[in-house]
Amino acid sequence: MLPCAEDPVTGFFRDGHCNTCVEDHGSHTVCAVMTSEFLAYSKYVGNDLSTALPAFHFPGLKPGDRWCLCASRFMQAAEEGCAPAVHLEATHRRALEIIPLPVLRAHAVTSPT
Repeated sequence: MLPCAEDPVTGFFRDGHCNTCVEDHGSHTVCAVMTSEFLAYSKYVGNDLSTALPAFHFPGLKPGDRWCLCASRFMQAAEEGCAPAVHLEATHRRALEIIPLPVLRAHAVTSPT
C-alpha cells in the first residue's frame, strides 16, 4: 500500500499510511483528497477537519490535502453526494468492509506519489 500523506502526516498511527488495527474504531482507511465542499460537509456533521488544533499538532486541513478518512464518513458523504476523491493505491483494503468497491472506484484518482 502506498503512503497517503506526510504533510500533514495522516493515518491512525500518524505514519502517513491508512493502516488500521482493532483499536481504530473509526477505520481511518480511505486516502481522500480534501475539497472545500467535503471539509464544509464534515464540519456540518460534527467533525471539523479544517480548524487547526495546535495542542494536538494538527494544522487543520485545506483543499488538496490528502487525509486518511474514516470509511463510514466517506460512505456517508458519498450517499450525500459530496464525497472527496480517493487514492485507491493508498487506501487500506479494510475500507471494503464498509464501502463497496464500485463506490470507491467511482471516486478514484491517480496515485498520490
